[in-house]
Amino acid sequence: GAQNGGERGVDCGGVCTRVCALDTMPPVVQWAQSFRVTDGQYNAVAYVENQNKGVGTSALSYTFTLYNDKGGVITSLSGVTFLPPDGVYPIFEGRIAVGADVPARTFLALAPVDDWQKTASGRTQFEVRSRALVSADSRPRLNTALYNTSLEDETNIEIVAMIFDARGNALTASQSVVPRFAGREEQQVVFTWPEPIATTLRSCEVPTDVLLAIDLSGSMNNDGGTPPEPVSSALMAAESFVGLLHKHDRAGVVTYATTAKLAQALTNMHASTQQTIGTLGIEPKEETGETNIGDAIMLAQNEFLTARHNEDARKVLVLLTDGKATGPGNEPEAYAARAAEAARAAGITLFTIGLGSGVNNIFLAGIASGTDRYYRAPNSTELDGIYRSISTALCEEGASVIDVVPKVPLQ
Repeated sequence: GAQNGGERGVDCGGVCTRVCALDTMPPVVQWAQSFRVTDGQYNAVAYVENQNKGVGTSALSYTFTLYNDKGGVITSLSGVTFLPPDGVYPIFEGRIAVGADVPARTFLALAPVDDWQKTASGRTQFEVRSRALVSADSRPRLNTALYNTSLEDETNIEIVAMIFDARGNALTASQSVVPRFAGREEQQVVFTWPEPIATTLRSCEVPTDVLLAIDLSGSMNNDGGTPPEPVSSALMAAESFVGLLHKHDRAGVVTYATTAKLAQALTNMHASTQQTIGTLGIEPKEETGETNIGDAIMLAQNEFLTARHNEDARKVLVLLTDGKATGPGNEPEAYAARAAEAARAAGITLFTIGLGSGVNNIFLAGIASGTDRYYRAPNSTELDGIYRSISTALCEEGASVIDVVPKVPLQ
């Protein structure tokens, strides 16, 4: 309780373990965000920078506040955590109940730190030796191997896994706590999510299973010619699209007119899929048949339920038509809309392509997974470019960034 013994302040600085607050810089919140876990539950995460070299705190008080899109407070949660030195560290609050609200903004407030301490622990103490994201479309797991580079045993290490897109936008987060981590030891640490995250991770490193639904109704040869158009150009563009897929992607083909057929089951043998597309054509009986978009979507959804679907992959359906839904029954568009809604609810990203002037643009944009997932092709010469745009839209440039950050309690 007195300034003596050569310390800089009262019981701080100099020979004291405790560092004077006036000799430190306050922590800085870089960003805070909430991520959906399941309906009514979110994880809140913030990245906080400690610019102090060799100085941390075991008593950082914080408050997360989640706001809805009208600016109203959904909930506030307060806690105390530790902040190691010289780096950026996450603060994590898991499974926050939000009811029917959806967090639109997340704010983290930090209380002033009074108890700064000298410590040698930091971000370099643990080395991430490997990481692998598996089952992203079913029960996601991030398997990591971490190594304690220190000779010291550590207890109750909080480890947060953050996944960012190539532009640095935070996509999702998970946390694990390791009760004991011996010095110079490697441990396997697993992070999990209760629901699929494949559609969240728009990265080329996450595989894609894609089904092409191709309209082979009679109107697809109305432009005439040898070979007939626009069907020939549509099939050539679909072949080229399959050639753009990566080796860990899978592709399949559904054709439809009065009924829908699985022309090619999901496979990673892209040359085989391209060969199948090259053999397709319009059956003579379909010259006066219907355009059954609803059954095409349902057949594609069923294919994603088979063992041929890679559970590590996102699910994508690309549907092309040159006309309106005319079958089955008296309300074919409503039938197709219900099928599309079910597909989207099952985690399928639905792209639609309207070819020519005979399509219902509003309908096709409405059944797609967002208006930016609908492409208008005034003529068949636009199709190749559209399929290339869809290929680019399936993933961001470059890989997602997975940041695994262990946080060691200060002794």
